[in-house]
Amino acid sequence: MKKEEEKTKLLEKLLKLFENVERVDLKSDDGIQEISKIYNSLGEKEKLEFFNTLLHSYDISKEQIMPIVNELIQCDPNDPQWPHVLAKLREITLSPRFRKLRSLVRWPGGLKFLLDLRGDILALSSKAEPQLYALDKEISFIFENWFQEGFLYLEEITLDSPYRQIEIIKNRDLVHPMTSIEEMGDRLGRDRRCFALYHKIWPYEPIVFIEVALTEGIIKSIHDIVGPEKKSFKNPDTAIFYSINNTQNGLAGLGLGKVLIFKVVDFIRKKEPEIKNFATLSPLPGFYKRYLRPVLLGEKAGFKLNSKILKDFFSRSHQKRLYELAGKPQKDLATLLLEILETDTWYQQEYVTCLEEPLRKLAYFYVAEEKTEEGKPLNPVANFHLSNGASVHMKYINFLGNRSERALRDSLGFMVNYVYSFSWLTNISKAIRWLDRVEIKGLVERWF
Repeated sequence: MKKEEEKTKLLEKLLKLFENVERVDLKSDDGIQEISKIYNSLGEKEKLEFFNTLLHSYDISKEQIMPIVNELIQCDPNDPQWPHVLAKLREITLSPRFRKLRSLVRWPGGLKFLLDLRGDILALSSKAEPQLYALDKEISFIFENWFQEGFLYLEEITLDSPYRQIEIIKNRDLVHPMTSIEEMGDRLGRDRRCFALYHKIWPYEPIVFIEVALTEGIIKSIHDIVGPEKKSFKNPDTAIFYSINNTQNGLAGLGLGKVLIFKVVDFIRKKEPEIKNFATLSPLPGFYKRYLRPVLLGEKAGFKLNSKILKDFFSRSHQKRLYELAGKPQKDLATLLLEILETDTWYQQEYVTCLEEPLRKLAYFYVAEEKTEEGKPLNPVANFHLSNGASVHMKYINFLGNRSERALRDSLGFMVNYVYSFSWLTNISKAIRWLDRVEIKGLVERWF
């Protein structure tokens, strides 16, 4: 009981500090340190209560908005007052909550605190807390202003980079995790590169990074790039992006990966003119665990694929051979596939010869045909690269491209090459030249 009372008092203190956040001296970092310390001491329950208080106690009332709305309704768009009324409407719809959150960014350490805050909001939203969506959108809007191109700069991470920078990247690679700093060292060199974006007001650690292999042609297996089977490439002509990661959970969905790819492509084309092709070697997260397996179980998951059309992906000869190898002709195809794929060694057995082609077709169907309600690719990695302008083809759906235990269980080891075309690369060069003209140095100096 005493512990609960302490948490309640801390929450009350945090809310009081938040109430006065716009009136605190921005030159002092004591305020943000205290807010951050109290916030980080709260449990999930108290954090959710804090977020709900922000939502309900610092919002705009209908009574505040209606006079301006009525004025707008009565105003003719051709009236000289129209833009002034619109400006008043925009101003009044900025909630007190938004204004206070926005003021935090101007404190030393405030940007990092807001990133942590949004990371927790996203985590709670995934646990069926949809009311937090509005709060997330407001913080995202703040970030969209503060993480624009002019605030960001590219650095190549090399063996000569500060140990702390290399360690951060080693610890934050969630695509192909590393167990030692030596593994990170193996990913830095003549034909292995790493690039990171930094923020001008937060230069102490990268905010997003990408690992690149300079190869001869498009590589289809991650084992050719990292690990004991990795290859060296003497005459590289292709840049393969094989791992891209945010270092902060609060950065999810802000499009920084796209900015990073733009800058890295431009950098490589200038420094390594022999590199003519750009592609990824990407995982296919959830292909088996969240997609094919539910279909095989007969679950109604809302996919285009279902157990009825599953047979269309398997030729008669493949089906016949599968039944022969299993010795279970009475089972339906979905049940048989589930039994086979649930074993840890399916890819090492004879089954693999009659599974490769059908599974590749299914993986391509997942990437190219399965969509969200908004019409975007269902797979998040596919959505990211295809929305950036890359293309995908059946020949670049790579069977057993990653034979790690994690990849086999999650996606049957599939990897995908998303290829960036010449026309896309040309447009990138134009975009980079335009972005380089963005001048915000004075803005940064004025606020910090």
